[in-house]
Amino acid sequence: MAKTVTRTIHKIDAEEKSVGRIATEIATLLRGKNKPEFEPHLDCGDIVEVVNADKLSFTGKKLDQKKYFSYSGYPGGLKEKKMSDLNKANPADIIKRAVREMLPPVKFRKDMLKRLIIR
Repeated sequence: MAKTVTRTIHKIDAEEKSVGRIATEIATLLRGKNKPEFEPHLDCGDIVEVVNADKLSFTGKKLDQKKYFSYSGYPGGLKEKKMSDLNKANPADIIKRAVREMLPPVKFRKDMLKRLIIR
């Protein structure tokens, strides 16, 4: 019994909002937990479009102290970036990383992230 999934587009304005608050809202919409027909093993989420990602607000000393790490798998391959540098270069990446970690680690996590549009 195959059901068709109807995906609606949600527009979120990120101006003067904190990253975590927006990321939880986005993750809920991408996963489809706001729908009555939600099932954890199905990908029934919606499309989310975020505008004004460069106007996020950060509380505390996160811009100076928070670091993002990436590891290539090779010895000496650990790289780190400060949140302030990442915010200057690509503020959309901060939101994308936060949302990615809030989604469950299942096969269709990449498909959910493809429905996240950040402008």
